[in-house]
Amino acid sequence: MKNAIKTFITALICFSFYPAIAQDKHHYQTDFSASNLAERRMEILDGIGNNAIALVQGSGGRSGFSVFRQSNTFYYLTGLETDHAYLLLNGKNKQTTLYLPHRDPDREQGQGKVLSAEDDALVKELTGVDRVKGIEFLSTDLLRTGLIRPPAPLLYTPFSPAENGNDSRDELLYGQARAASDPWDGNATKEALFVQKINAQFPQFEIRDLSPILDAMRLIKSPEEIALIRKATQIAGLGIMEAMRSTKPGIYEYQLDAAAKYVFHLNGARGDGYASIIGGGTNAYMGHYFHKTDVMNSGDLVLMDYAPDYRYYTSDVTRIWPVNGEFDDAQKQLYLYIVAYRDALFRYIKPGVTANEVLDKAAEDMERYLVGKTFAKPAHLNAVREGVKFRGHFQHPVGMAVHDVGSVHGVPLRAGMVFTIDPMIWIPEERLYIRIEDVALVTMDGVENLSAFVPSAIEDVEKTIKEKGVIEFHPPTVLPLKN
Repeated sequence: MKNAIKTFITALICFSFYPAIAQDKHHYQTDFSASNLAERRMEILDGIGNNAIALVQGSGGRSGFSVFRQSNTFYYLTGLETDHAYLLLNGKNKQTTLYLPHRDPDREQGQGKVLSAEDDALVKELTGVDRVKGIEFLSTDLLRTGLIRPPAPLLYTPFSPAENGNDSRDELLYGQARAASDPWDGNATKEALFVQKINAQFPQFEIRDLSPILDAMRLIKSPEEIALIRKATQIAGLGIMEAMRSTKPGIYEYQLDAAAKYVFHLNGARGDGYASIIGGGTNAYMGHYFHKTDVMNSGDLVLMDYAPDYRYYTSDVTRIWPVNGEFDDAQKQLYLYIVAYRDALFRYIKPGVTANEVLDKAAEDMERYLVGKTFAKPAHLNAVREGVKFRGHFQHPVGMAVHDVGSVHGVPLRAGMVFTIDPMIWIPEERLYIRIEDVALVTMDGVENLSAFVPSAIEDVEKTIKEKGVIEFHPPTVLPLKN
């Protein structure tokens, strides 16, 4: 009996310490070293100059059961996933300070350890910052940057909307514009409110936009970033290939989404890099068709554009294929044109050239390609001729966002740029839209197609469709269930 009581007491003591032990296990990214992050922050300090400071606000907390995701900018500079955090970079002394909330034991009891102001030594070790303080010290530290003994330094902070999750700046800006036109909504953005608060408390600061400096930095990817984009692209391609295998007449568009999502999560993605675009038949004519509610029919093509959110990086891969598994002659002619255009564009990508030079040379190749080619209908021939003149085949940067910041147009290409090549044509008479999309990485001496492994040759696409997919192995359950 004594031994039993002793065992019970020992177990009780161990159990009582379990929450504290569990809370000691912190989560922090492993893709970027403290020195990687410090180099990024130093580039900002160099960019703003000696008489300036930069202040970056992290994402706020999530309501309900939504999982917190840090803003891309704050993660890019710190790797830290603590909500309500701030980063101050002082150009005068080249020091960086993180301001974090204090520990919340009740929250940690339910969610696990959240890095906080009390973890100052650990956070400094992980992120490479010089100081870690509670949020309540931020106002005093701003005052001490030069307001007591003027002139005040310039204060830089991002004006552009923060990307959180599957957001891209262009879509965020469109959303803000739509909200601004609604008299019952139209609230100021978080960034605008932040600038207003700084102005209200410290009107001595001249506030400038940090976004252009950050955009220029994010345009050129580091080897560590390229490794993540490469993995995100591989997961995207595997998901699309699984959707190909699962395609057959009678399948719903959303079921192909499910097949790809399975592959994404199976390979470590936390979710979508953007909402999947899956359009069968004329639904594909809408460039950003997200509904995915229709059944797919034999004789139609289905277009799929999808990539995961993988450790804060994504990709952008698109393929189009026949629902019944075989291209008909008319579809083949159009599809082969698109693939030939993709190959022509990749032929001329290298450091030092511009997007316009690539487009001009590829268009010349496609003019030669069309000599002697026939198409099933006059509308098809007209579409491909218009496609030769179209300038949108050379698209947008890819990285932390699917439409990543920075521009690859109007500047010489540089090693480390990652963007999409996206040849496309429209046939309005049939509401038919055909395109494929691949991810280009500019290397020191040329270009690499990161998504080249995803089937694009007709024989490879048709072969993949004939393979069994996850939906065939695990077909959807007929609902409602019967007792």
